[in-house]
Amino acid sequence: MDLIQAPYGDYWRQLRRIATLELLTAKRVRSLRRVREAEVRTLVASIAASSPGATIDLTRMLFSFTYRFPSNALVQMLSGTEEFLDGIQKVVDGLAESMIEQHQARRAAQEGKSRAEEEEEDLLDVLLNLQENDTTLDIFLAGSETPAALIEWTMSELIKNPEVMYKAQSEVRRVFGGKGRVEEAGICELAYLKLVIKETLRLHTPAPLVLPRECREECRISGYDIPLKTRILVNAWAIARDPRYWGEEAEKFMPERFLNNKVSFRGGDFEFLPFGAGRRMCPGMTFGLAAAELPLASLLFHFDWELPRGVEPTSFNMDEKFGVTLRRENHLELIPVVRYNPLPSI
Repeated sequence: MDLIQAPYGDYWRQLRRIATLELLTAKRVRSLRRVREAEVRTLVASIAASSPGATIDLTRMLFSFTYRFPSNALVQMLSGTEEFLDGIQKVVDGLAESMIEQHQARRAAQEGKSRAEEEEEDLLDVLLNLQENDTTLDIFLAGSETPAALIEWTMSELIKNPEVMYKAQSEVRRVFGGKGRVEEAGICELAYLKLVIKETLRLHTPAPLVLPRECREECRISGYDIPLKTRILVNAWAIARDPRYWGEEAEKFMPERFLNNKVSFRGGDFEFLPFGAGRRMCPGMTFGLAAAELPLASLLFHFDWELPRGVEPTSFNMDEKFGVTLRRENHLELIPVVRYNPLPSI
């Protein structure tokens, strides 16, 4: 049973502790900065290498990028070597495989021994434990789907709202114009882009329905009797578009609404729950945001973006498709125009 589906109890608490205290801590996320930067350089280089004036399938490229990153990040956590960061993927793959085999052999030899006789577990032991109970699948899927969908919807809203696109690009280029590329250390200076991401999370909640909650005892809420083991799904998508909380322009993409608004998506404000709240709040929020902010800023820095011929912002299709995450019904196809060529720095 995996982390998402496990019922509340000792088993779930153990999985949650491993995910939050071993794999997805802020320190661990920061340690993967160079992996993210290397993958983003590959992404922008592949876009820059496309034929001038040609339409690209940005959706396909984004999901390919975000599916590579979690797996490569896990390799980096396993090996701790620099070879991967220099592009020697095969060397690191071989090293990781050898390390895994050695750990598995040691673990097999220790079966039946008391805890006192076992060696102290390292991070690879933690990951092997997670592999045995499918938690790695949760991390891989969530760490891939959510950032890709967030970037896809942000780019969709920006191309549909040119004035917002202009503000976001101007900020990114002002901060990084003298460096030739976006560096993660400077992301904290992109105040407006963070508002854009926040507004995208509101309108296009990654998981429209918050993970189900189960009533652990009979109770009465607002006149309703709730039987034991009743399961409840919270429609975070509908709440985030409710005019009672967001005003008459709740459906409008307007990042400025958060300028003087302290509402946070970190679980304390129930009108805004893109990552859920409480004990079952998404443990990978920091990991997912880091995997989205850098590539998004890089796309805005290196390229201007145009719609295919015959498509106008006012008629641009924004239909949604329900799935593991909230995706676009149609792939996002745009024309990149190189502004800061990334190829010489790759």
